[in-house]
Amino acid sequence: MTIVCDTSPITNLAAISQLELLHAIYSEIFIPQAVYDELTQVGYSVPGMVEVQTLDWIKVMTVRNLTQVATFQQSLDAGEAEAITLALEISAERLLIDEATGRAIAKAAGLKIAGVLGVLLIAKHRGLIPRVQPMIDLLIQQAGFRVSPVLYQAVVTEAQE
Repeated sequence: MTIVCDTSPITNLAAISQLELLHAIYSEIFIPQAVYDELTQVGYSVPGMVEVQTLDWIKVMTVRNLTQVATFQQSLDAGEAEAITLALEISAERLLIDEATGRAIAKAAGLKIAGVLGVLLIAKHRGLIPRVQPMIDLLIQQAGFRVSPVLYQAVVTEAQE
């Protein structure tokens, strides 16, 4: 399965020490150079910074269609724009992205998407984590992850918790 990942799923899962879930579920993920740069070139330590530089299952790829990136950057940051473009270029089976505008643009471009909450649901269904709700609570408390009460309840309900 070919998976492209934006910055947010990496930083959020790393912040709660659950980045390994991406490896367990997808084996490997691809990130564009802009996502790598967002994680490593900020001048201070961020969750996921060391991991993207050291884990061999996180692969950095260069995006070729810079015109498409520029078009997406009218509405998105560089990481999101390159992640969507890379997912299109390599015909990714899924793009992991959390930001609402990026998700909408990716869907409009015909991509299948998932976010951190979807990853947590998959992890629970596969027996990789016992419960989703404590992980969401950690995301909110430790990573500053924002989730509406309606979505929070929907995910907890889908997890049968």
